[in-house]
Amino acid sequence: MSNTLSRQKFLQYTASAGAAMLLSSLEGFALQSTQNKLRVAVIGCGSVSNRYIPHLQTSALIEIVGLCDIKPERAIAQNQQYKVNAKTFANIDEMIKGVPFDMMITLTDMQAHGDLNRKALLAGKHVWSEKPLANNYAAGKALLDLARRKKLHLWGAPAVVNSPQFEFMNKTLREGKLGRVASAHGQYGHTGPTWSAFFYEKLGGSMPDLGVYNMATLTGLLGPAKSVVAMLSIVNPERTVDDKGKIKVEAEDNAHILMEHDNNVISHVMCGFNYFDPHGHEAGTQALHSIQIYGDYGNMRLIGYDWETNGVVLDTSWTEPAKLMAADKGSYVWQEGATVTGESIVKGTEPRINVEHALHVLEVIEAARASQLTGKRIQLKSSFPWPLIK
Repeated sequence: MSNTLSRQKFLQYTASAGAAMLLSSLEGFALQSTQNKLRVAVIGCGSVSNRYIPHLQTSALIEIVGLCDIKPERAIAQNQQYKVNAKTFANIDEMIKGVPFDMMITLTDMQAHGDLNRKALLAGKHVWSEKPLANNYAAGKALLDLARRKKLHLWGAPAVVNSPQFEFMNKTLREGKLGRVASAHGQYGHTGPTWSAFFYEKLGGSMPDLGVYNMATLTGLLGPAKSVVAMLSIVNPERTVDDKGKIKVEAEDNAHILMEHDNNVISHVMCGFNYFDPHGHEAGTQALHSIQIYGDYGNMRLIGYDWETNGVVLDTSWTEPAKLMAADKGSYVWQEGATVTGESIVKGTEPRINVEHALHVLEVIEAARASQLTGKRIQLKSSFPWPLIK
């Protein structure tokens, strides 16, 4: 495997300071052995692992060598169900000592992500983390600084920027087909998960679980947010969940977030755990226009969710009907992030998914909470290399 970049790629990366930092990380990478596959360990063997494990197994460049869960019987069950032939562990310390691996995939309760990701990086492991990377922006930025010091890769979900529909919408905007863009809207909600209490506990909530998708899509298309104003609430103060029975809801289950972008563009995200939606997590036939972007020459609306894309309606004519575009989602699935980023390490390439983008979205979530507490507009300090597709 070669880790050398061509002169052309070098010039492309050095077009921006953020990309140059990514280049430095890429050049410093070397697998820990001479094997041709990236060895990955998955921590968190709950429901999400049922999507991640099979997708990782489709890659000829990745081998799952470890499965870990604080309920070790779940790791054992997944090992058997998917015929992984991995070693199983009850905690991250056992896993780091017990099996050589190159990259950790974090699929646990969201409140634990930051600490687990830090342990993996300190142990010299690359990390793909389900959202969020950490519980706040400062902690997430510290993870990135640690990864760069150790010449390691760090990435965070979601992978919405990988879809052909995102690429089409990006191209439409860059070609100016909507004219002067003014406003955009994103929405995602359902009646709330029942399988775990962590969604409703402190540092959980609908924003890091649901709104994060729309925030990633809209900032990815319109550029980094400059400021945030938000109103958050708890509509349902009690929930009954499988692991703890009746609990008190401590994190927002209803959120409206306004983001200010460059050029006076304003976008809006609404998300919550009180939205009736018969599609739930199976959104293959969802017809909702979940992302909408409006300019003075036209508008476009994403059909389905940005994690389960079903095409884009483009309307740019005063006389002709709107057209369905980019209806083919290709191989894109929401759970591909760990596979795509893992393969990029082996290939020595840079994926479209960008950790600074994930950190920016994390700051948007934190700013929304600060806005609710203070009643003020919150200025953001983070950014990311943009546009994501040139």
